[in-house]
Amino acid sequence: MKWLWLSAAVVALDQATKYLVARNFELHEAVEILPFFSLVLVHNTGAAFSMLHDAGGWQRWGLSALAGAVSIAIMVWLPRLRASSWRLPLALALILGGTLGNLCDRLALGYVIDFLDFYIGARHWPAFNVADSAITVGALLLILDTLRREPANAAERS
Repeated sequence: MKWLWLSAAVVALDQATKYLVARNFELHEAVEILPFFSLVLVHNTGAAFSMLHDAGGWQRWGLSALAGAVSIAIMVWLPRLRASSWRLPLALALILGGTLGNLCDRLALGYVIDFLDFYIGARHWPAFNVADSAITVGALLLILDTLRREPANAAERS
């Protein structure tokens, strides 16, 4: 459970940045920071990259239930990991923090605040936030951990 500090830090950073953007921007207002990056206030009622944004309203509670189940599963899984392991608990702590950060928005607001907008010319990547970033990095670490695992014995190698 020593990794929960990281999850808490992700939630705190996520909520603080969303608060600052929501307080200082009008909906869809964008401020260019770099020629390929802007801050923009977007309300995402769907899942990652706005998938299901037009699903009729069920997604608020469905995605909230899914986020709650994933969070509980990770909190059960984390204390069962070997103390010497670092990549897997790091991945799970990031995913947990990101999941809880977005869950806070979804339950309180009915949508998730997104504000990081990367683009090339007129082509924009869907806006995202700190929580989404933590989930993505955590998922990549989870894949890396899976790929780097050694087989339990030599017989599995052949």
